[in-house]
Amino acid sequence: MNRNSKFFSFSFYLLIIIIFNSITVSAQINIYHKGWIDFNKNGRMDVFEDPAQPVEKRVADLLSQMNVDEKTCQMATLYGYKRVLKDSLPTSEWKTEIWKDGIANIDEQLNGVINGPERYYTNNLTYPYSNHAAAINQIQKWFVEETRLGIPVDFTNEGVHGLNHDRATPLPAPISIGSTWNRELVLQAGQIEGTEAKALGYTNIYAPILDVSRDPRWGRVVETYSEDPYLISELGIQMVKGIQSEGVASTLKHFAVYSVPKGGRDGNVRTDPHVAPRELQEMYLYPFKKVIEQ
Repeated sequence: MNRNSKFFSFSFYLLIIIIFNSITVSAQINIYHKGWIDFNKNGRMDVFEDPAQPVEKRVADLLSQMNVDEKTCQMATLYGYKRVLKDSLPTSEWKTEIWKDGIANIDEQLNGVINGPERYYTNNLTYPYSNHAAAINQIQKWFVEETRLGIPVDFTNEGVHGLNHDRATPLPAPISIGSTWNRELVLQAGQIEGTEAKALGYTNIYAPILDVSRDPRWGRVVETYSEDPYLISELGIQMVKGIQSEGVASTLKHFAVYSVPKGGRDGNVRTDPHVAPRELQEMYLYPFKKVIEQ
């Protein structure tokens, strides 16, 4: 091969690389359109990407495009940094991890709390709030742009007695909140949680707990409002209203007979409830029914 041929081959190869990179960059930029996002990156607006379509049709369309791995990942929680996730922000290795196919939610990401009093800080990503929100947005951007279907992540966090973040406002234990019988105060508490969660970038709070605590031997009575289904439902309604008034989802805990473990024990037997059907309907499901109906 003469020099001209080698030069032509090299130039052609370089041109291909330039074109390929241009296409890649263009594809990343062009997924964002006015009023919609090309999540699956196929260059057209699918039903699930169309905000004007009914939710039911969008869900059905998205499900029809998902493979088994993607559906499985949407059934899973990825516990955040220093729990399961080893990275505070996306890395190149994420393309080979399970969540390369998406994930339903990342829980307690960058909340600065782990193993009781131990705390961790990562390049000021825990605080101030603006840095934390920017980090959450960067992670969300990775899931939208780097996974096949671009399904966004739900960023969850605990909120049993205040948002579980090292710079959030702590609230009394729920058993103390229940003792107040003060609907207005609980509404304000929910608004505080929702406001702080929204500022930090969380989209879903695990609160309130609507478990009915009838056996004092159970180890999590302190996390419940009381033994009375009516009081629990009344305070639960206010907490949900407060949280969701700030544009953050409220997840009710712990549907539905979590608080009735055999013999009042916790740990390995907490999913072995002993409860009669009538008691289940009239007591343990009552708070969930009332709050959901609001």
